[in-house]
Amino acid sequence: MVESLASKIASLSDTRNNAKPMAGILEDTLPPSLPFWQQLRQTAVVRNFMALLATHALETTLVLLAWAAIGKGALSGRLDSGWVIAWGLCLATTIPLKLLTSWLQGTLAIAVGGLLKQRLLAGAMTIDADFMKHKGAGQLLSQAMEAESIERSAATGGLSTILALLDLVFVLSIFAYGAAPLLSIAVFLLWLALSLTMAYRDTLVRRAWTQCRLEITHKLVERMTGHRTRLAQQSPVDWHTDEDTESVEYLKLSHQLDKGSAWLSAVMPIGYLIVSFAALTPAFLSAAIPLEKLAISLGGILFSYAALQRLAFGVTRLGSAWISWLMVKPMFEAAGKSREAGITKASMGATETVLDAQDIVFMHKGRNEPTLKGCSLTVKRGDFILLEGGSGGGKSTFASILAGFRQPSSGLVLASGLDWQTLGEEGWRRRIVAAPQYHENHILSASFAFNLLMGRAYPHTAQDLKEAQELCIDLGLGPLLSRMPSGMETMIGETGWQLSQGERSRVFLGRALLQGGDLVMLDESFAALDPDNMRQCLECVFKRAKTLLVIAHP
Repeated sequence: MVESLASKIASLSDTRNNAKPMAGILEDTLPPSLPFWQQLRQTAVVRNFMALLATHALETTLVLLAWAAIGKGALSGRLDSGWVIAWGLCLATTIPLKLLTSWLQGTLAIAVGGLLKQRLLAGAMTIDADFMKHKGAGQLLSQAMEAESIERSAATGGLSTILALLDLVFVLSIFAYGAAPLLSIAVFLLWLALSLTMAYRDTLVRRAWTQCRLEITHKLVERMTGHRTRLAQQSPVDWHTDEDTESVEYLKLSHQLDKGSAWLSAVMPIGYLIVSFAALTPAFLSAAIPLEKLAISLGGILFSYAALQRLAFGVTRLGSAWISWLMVKPMFEAAGKSREAGITKASMGATETVLDAQDIVFMHKGRNEPTLKGCSLTVKRGDFILLEGGSGGGKSTFASILAGFRQPSSGLVLASGLDWQTLGEEGWRRRIVAAPQYHENHILSASFAFNLLMGRAYPHTAQDLKEAQELCIDLGLGPLLSRMPSGMETMIGETGWQLSQGERSRVFLGRALLQGGDLVMLDESFAALDPDNMRQCLECVFKRAKTLLVIAHP
């Protein structure tokens, strides 16, 4: 019996309303396309952050009270047991508060890092195809490395900076009750400005250093990928010329970065101590200023010294996070632009027209002339269509629009009479299946069966594996399976069994056919096959595809 759309929506609504937390984790996760601030609020991050501020403020207050108690007793010449007990109780109370502060910091770092990873992963899966098209393997690896860096640096650096700023409020309050308050505050604010200026310069150097490091990583990966080409085409004496030049530049920037970090983290705080004590020397030598005020000023200097050290650590980490953010910002923003799911579970009756594209126009960002203009195509159920054209004519761009990888600048594309917004991404993928060009299709480091059955629900059933095995035989991959030690479960990819270009092409074909869509689009999928294998694969495709669109050169 066909389930109605209304009953399906009601069922999903009941499931969402009845979702309960299990071991502190919600069964129903928040979609990554929500505004990041809303995600933070709904995962108790804001509440824990306010608790962290309150805990740290209470801890700092108790520390100051403890030293005020012992200091007042010592300065008054009556250090009796009451003052010592008050001092000990205040310090003992700070121990659980310090533990709670550390726990809250860790909790916040994990929560924010988890949300950030989720959003970046969603963004990486939905980012604009043209943006990714011009990225090499090394650049993508560099971005992945920076995604890890922003999580670590933003969480630790951001919290340390905020807590340091909170300490600065206490510093100003302490100086206000000490000797020469205006002078102490002026010296402190001046030194704070100098420290922030130096932190800004350090961030600029760190940005250049990071770009140099990532460029070295990118080029290293590219050279490792093309090492055979270098062996055949480049003289051995020239292999390391570029690497040596890049290493010299990297070493120079590293020296600048180390020098700036040393000044910011060590020289500036110690210099503040020297300048502050020197500024208060006349007050210390004067007999007119009460000893209590001098003690308060001395404590304020030591407390502000610790706050400046914490601030230096925090802003350095924040600078690293900002640099990393510039790298991952496109992925982060892409997650917020992800399209809604649509009625992916709706059961739609069969229609004669599988795909209908009318007056498609597509223009790449930053270009004045459209790549496609006025393109139309209607595919009926059971059609076998060949789309030919010269290189660079827009065939693959048109195919990517039909497959839903790109959205047209104008025009209308319908699958089974419904548009993308109605069907959603999953619904479109279930109807329109595409095998991209060889350089845009990939073998993942997983089992042979997993690579074939990527378009089906996981874990795969025995029927899925049986169907995949039969398809492999039809595609001429039977001898390959017999050679692999674990058959369909053999690990393939860069870290496993290596496939030839022709074997990879047939895996891509099998992957598309096993997805079982209403329309199968193959973009130059036969280019790497010899005549015998191409004939066998064509027979397999004609037998198994319901409706077929093949893109090829004339």
